Amino acid sequence: MSLARANSSPMGNCRFAIPKKGRLHEKVLEMLKGAGIHFHREPRLDVALAVDLPITLVFLPASDIAKYVGEGNVDIGITGLDVVQESGAEVDTIMDLGFGKCRLCVQAPIASKIENVETLAGMRIVTSFPSLSKKFFDPLDEKFGVSTKINFVSGSVEAACSLGLADAVVDLVETGTTMKAAGLEVVGEVLATQCILIANPNAEHKDLVDMIRRRIEGYITATKYEMLMYNVTAELAEQACKITPGKKSPTITSLDDGGKAISALVHKNDMSTIMDDLYELGATDILSMHLSNSRM
Repeated sequence: MSLARANSSPMGNCRFAIPKKGRLHEKVLEMLKGAGIHFHREPRLDVALAVDLPITLVFLPASDIAKYVGEGNVDIGITGLDVVQESGAEVDTIMDLGFGKCRLCVQAPIASKIENVETLAGMRIVTSFPSLSKKFFDPLDEKFGVSTKINFVSGSVEAACSLGLADAVVDLVETGTTMKAAGLEVVGEVLATQCILIANPNAEHKDLVDMIRRRIEGYITATKYEMLMYNVTAELAEQACKITPGKKSPTITSLDDGGKAISALVHKNDMSTIMDDLYELGATDILSMHLSNSRM
């Protein structure tokens, strides 16, 4: 089979774009595995066929995914909210994915001692997000009757100030380590962003898009919750259910001895405290069970 033919999608498949590298790539692969979307990617190929599903995974730069989805070249994709808003692509946001969280911020040299972002109106800004930066500074330019000069660079934005190319930069801040190493500090926030699932509004494979959403949603729920099971006397059941109301409601089963067996989804962060509370109440046989996936 030729490389060109192998690097294509079969007719009728739902095309699903995911980041081919970078900070989102490994998290996306982990999520797809947990959602039961398995595939094998051959070396040097930017497509991979899902196992037992009519889905073609297309590996693209995260910065291009919103454009490809918006233009209908692929049906569905995963990228950052910042990329979607910067591109201006017309896409449907299916769901927030809860990872890749960071902020797009205006950053200025610590030595400049800028306390108010309005001070930067009319000055030089370097960024990889010119559209979002212009949208942020336009109201300030109008307010002060100035014109902020926004210049685009594709990488190493944080070096622009030290090189004398900018008075401030607009760049993503996750941990702040790179920013601090460059002698910069946040003076304004443009956008809070995270990884999101998007789809073309006119996608042909809406049934598959919905299935992908359900699978990912089920996996995300499983990563946040565990199933808690315990026994309690009938008299204490109402109090116990107040401790474990569940994601929707607890499941209650009558036991032969007149007691109740109760199971409920509990947020992982709260599990130990809730188990302690149930024990103090008088519950017995308190067990937590790991979830690998779910459908709500």
